[in-house]
Amino acid sequence: MTRLQLSSRIPFARTMAGLLAGMLVLGVTACGSSSSGTAASSTTAAASAAGTPSAGAAPAGYANCTYTPGGKSAKQVDLPNAQEPTAGDATAEIDLGQGAVTINLDRATSPCTVGSFVHLAEAGYFDNTPCHRLTASPTLSVLQCGDPSGTGSGGPGYTYADETTPDMTYPAGTVAMANAGPNTNGSQFFLVYEDSTLPPDYTVFGTITGGLDVIQGIAAKGITGSGNATKPVEPVTISTVTVSD
Repeated sequence: MTRLQLSSRIPFARTMAGLLAGMLVLGVTACGSSSSGTAASSTTAAASAAGTPSAGAAPAGYANCTYTPGGKSAKQVDLPNAQEPTAGDATAEIDLGQGAVTINLDRATSPCTVGSFVHLAEAGYFDNTPCHRLTASPTLSVLQCGDPSGTGSGGPGYTYADETTPDMTYPAGTVAMANAGPNTNGSQFFLVYEDSTLPPDYTVFGTITGGLDVIQGIAAKGITGSGNATKPVEPVTISTVTVSD
């Protein structure tokens, strides 16, 4: 089992604090089928990475998405649909023990990511799972969730392509995918509770519209651990994730 660090993917112009912060969070420990952490490549919604074939040409208003089986699933779940909508509003409510966090999901810019997230939520994949990592540095302030095993190495048993753009940023309120390198998205995601400095290598798929103060309150109680294993002093558990259109 190999930890894929993020240092090789952070531009040289980042500060040393940013480099250290980036190495501490947002990575997914590769387990099963691994992927290298070399330079990231951006993709569009309609052009997913090679893998299992999608279901023919996507009709208007939909994108073809390739979800490639691989690795051991931390919780049994089927593959999402091969075609996902590219329009329409969707809202997710993440019920934490400390309070609810509401997210507006962006189907227009990241349909495959939203499709996967909605699929996992509706399958109960996130239910009763821990948010296993918390960082609180001037350049990286995020709560990371989505791994039922709570180890940082768990995923849904499939991966899919990035949906990033070169101008992607991570201000407070951003919801984005953690990964182990280019095109290795699975189930782990992070909630940005203070403006953070990261390279545009992590797919942004939503915005927090309510409950940002809940995450900030969790962070205010402090972190424990060191290196790649910093976590909230007060344990954080997702009870349910409910999605509505």
